[in-house]
Amino acid sequence: MVFSEVPSSNTIRVQKIKEFLEKEDLEISEDIETFVIAKEDDAIVACGGLSGKVLKNIAIDESIRGEGVALSLMSELLKIAYSLGRDELFLFTKPMYEDVFESCGFKYIEQANQQVILMENRYNIDAYKKRLRKLRQSGDVIGSIVMNANPFTLGHRHLVEQACLRSHWVHLFVVKEDASFFSFEDRYRLICEGLADLKNLTIHEGSDYIISKATFPTYFIKDKRCIDSLYTELDLNIFRNHLAPELGVTHRFVGEEPLCVVTNEYNMQMKKILAKPSAFPPIEVIELPRIEYNHEPISASRVRKLMKEGRLEEISHLVPSSTYRLIETMLSTTSH
Repeated sequence: MVFSEVPSSNTIRVQKIKEFLEKEDLEISEDIETFVIAKEDDAIVACGGLSGKVLKNIAIDESIRGEGVALSLMSELLKIAYSLGRDELFLFTKPMYEDVFESCGFKYIEQANQQVILMENRYNIDAYKKRLRKLRQSGDVIGSIVMNANPFTLGHRHLVEQACLRSHWVHLFVVKEDASFFSFEDRYRLICEGLADLKNLTIHEGSDYIISKATFPTYFIKDKRCIDSLYTELDLNIFRNHLAPELGVTHRFVGEEPLCVVTNEYNMQMKKILAKPSAFPPIEVIELPRIEYNHEPISASRVRKLMKEGRLEEISHLVPSSTYRLIETMLSTTSH
């Protein structure tokens, strides 16, 4: 058996991997950087992929299972990840392989629909939950919001204001993944500046455990026009069973989403999953209407479109002053 690395740019060999994965009832992930494959008699019998700090698309032909191939495959994948300086890793796999990857040093975090599980090698989720526990606030209504804010708009401001009016305390998580037009550093700063006057609010930097490429990779591939419901469920199960209990969250606030298919589908799934029976009390999802300007919802995508068109005056009606100043600087820099 021969192992080899296949970069995602090698379209001919990746097509062969795609065909192998389809036989194993897996869909090839669009964000894989590189694959490792094992071949026997010139046929692929095992493969796995690396995307950032996530190992996925791991499959082993039924004919060679139980022959130590998984350990050899993982050894090759880990070698590549470590050479790139990625030592804190996540892994997507089928529940039937949990024991195999436990023997490789990975621990179970959460699952979705008994079809996919998420594991990690450092189990940092315990330390993260401990940090959250220290920020718990008392009250009957503890709200939560997860926000990308690419960039922060008056619509975002309205959502948080309304959540704070209806809650004793609100925990706002800022998506930390740097996969947006505006950097995490800028998004986080604009949110903090735009909400500085609200007193019953804690703003958290996001993590790998909440809308990240580890828990919800298809969120960052919006040209698909759809999301994988398994990833949606996984991300929401982690929030429901691991993060919300540490903070005593009772409600999650979202804005209506008439424009983005991905976010709208996520909101619909959220209402179902957070209300499901579990070891923890249900979390009520409150969907609030978007505020409008000129009969059109205020949204980050609308702001980005106006930025591309250089329509600075219109942007001034959609964003707080701190966001406007940054956009003004960005546009003046690009115009020179």
